[in-house]
Amino acid sequence: MRHTNIRGLIGRLARVAAAALAAVATMAAHAGAPGITGPTFALNAAENFISQPDGASIYSWGYGCTTGSTPGFAPGAIGNANCPTMQIPGPTLIVNEGDTVTVTLTNNLPTPAGNTSIIFTGFDVQSSGGVPGVLTREAAHGGTVTYTFVATNPGTHSYYSGTQGDLQVEMGLYGAVIVRPSAVPAGCRAVSATLPNGQTDFRLAAAAYSHSSTCYDREYMFQFSEIDPRIHRAAEEIAKCVVAQGNTCATNMNSVATEPYHPAYFMINGRSMPDIMDPNYAPHYAHQPYNGNPHMHPGELVLLRIIGQGRWQHPFHEHGNHVRILGRDGNLILSSTDPTKLAGPALFTTTTTPGQSMDGIFYWTGKGLNWDVYGHKAASVYTDQAFPSYLGRPVVCTPDANGYYTADPLAPNYFEWCQDHNKALESRPFGNVASGGPVTLPDANILATGPWYGGSAYLGPDATVRATGPTGTVPPSGTIGNSPTEEAGFAFMWHSHNEREITTNNIFPGGMLMMMLVDPQAYVIDESN
Repeated sequence: MRHTNIRGLIGRLARVAAAALAAVATMAAHAGAPGITGPTFALNAAENFISQPDGASIYSWGYGCTTGSTPGFAPGAIGNANCPTMQIPGPTLIVNEGDTVTVTLTNNLPTPAGNTSIIFTGFDVQSSGGVPGVLTREAAHGGTVTYTFVATNPGTHSYYSGTQGDLQVEMGLYGAVIVRPSAVPAGCRAVSATLPNGQTDFRLAAAAYSHSSTCYDREYMFQFSEIDPRIHRAAEEIAKCVVAQGNTCATNMNSVATEPYHPAYFMINGRSMPDIMDPNYAPHYAHQPYNGNPHMHPGELVLLRIIGQGRWQHPFHEHGNHVRILGRDGNLILSSTDPTKLAGPALFTTTTTPGQSMDGIFYWTGKGLNWDVYGHKAASVYTDQAFPSYLGRPVVCTPDANGYYTADPLAPNYFEWCQDHNKALESRPFGNVASGGPVTLPDANILATGPWYGGSAYLGPDATVRATGPTGTVPPSGTIGNSPTEEAGFAFMWHSHNEREITTNNIFPGGMLMMMLVDPQAYVIDESN
């Protein structure tokens, strides 16, 4: 696929609309499921501003880390980690099954906001300090409240304000809890420094749940929410009101109308497209530290941790494959006839429900495409000088019991579907691809085509120049959007199927939209920022 700067992708998407395969970036991968480790947490509720791609600065409230606290961060390989005093979403709390978790919340919201609190869904929570509230004990302005619970259920959970929820959750008071299983289930690979292919292991755990069918190789957190700027402006006017200027200032937020509800910003992990694809902890998003920029290698089991944190349902579609749901709200979905087996549905869209979380597995291998996605050269031994580590390795595909090539994790075609090995795509080939297929690809050397399509439908080393065009085997200087020695993968658009939600303040593209980049083994997926 054609590769270009991620910001340059925006104008292109505006023209190609909802294309399933789109351009991708020549950039290191920055993703994962970052958070802070417990089991003791000191959280803060405070006000600040978050940014949107249209240049708007939105007054918001959020949870963060209390000034002076020194939390641990996970995954440990992610650098630059920080926990500001206010962020959206709130810090992801990472604990272990069986931990006694203690969260002390300090209320530093503006005085008119009144009390605030936290609800931890799916746990038996004990609270102390603070003042009584409708759903739980609350922290008064300047005060604290402490919540304690045992992390009994592995999986992904939500937390959010239990005080004046129609306003406080809308303003940004929500976050996630990840509970790691206490043991490594049978058949799962323990977390280690590196993966079998020699690349860094960024997982938080060996499995999502205490079940051997929930093993995974890579993981990402996606928290869906929306913003109605009218509500935020009304809250800001009250919070910033100054009596000395002759105003009569409200003493609470009761006059902020939360209905009718007309959101204009649609976010995943507190950011909208294209900001969502910038690195975790990027300094220009001081209060929006988490991104949504998933990458994978073919054959990897990718765990998606998904939470609906807003008021609306969001029908999010992951192009490339369905998502097999493992559990909801920390509860495995098991067969009614055989409780040892999982029975979660395979979803075309992982439609979020406000307050509900789900864990699911995404999987992609190229099986069924009916052509060799690695575009092998004719030689029996790999000779491409661009990747010295592969020199001398045979380009073979001996199928395992499931039909994939898994004998050599370091091979350029690791996890290839062997039935399509050496099966041509082009009918009139150029470059280094065998003939006989049904398709004639565009010529990347023609200006009208080149900026839109890189001339390659292949994964793997040197993919971009394997089929470059009949006008020359090597495109003229500067016409390749990516270096052949760098990323050369497929980009599947992941986006909301509610068309309004892939806009930012009614401007397309934006909102709940990102790319899943399927990268070849040759490309190192570096989530360390």
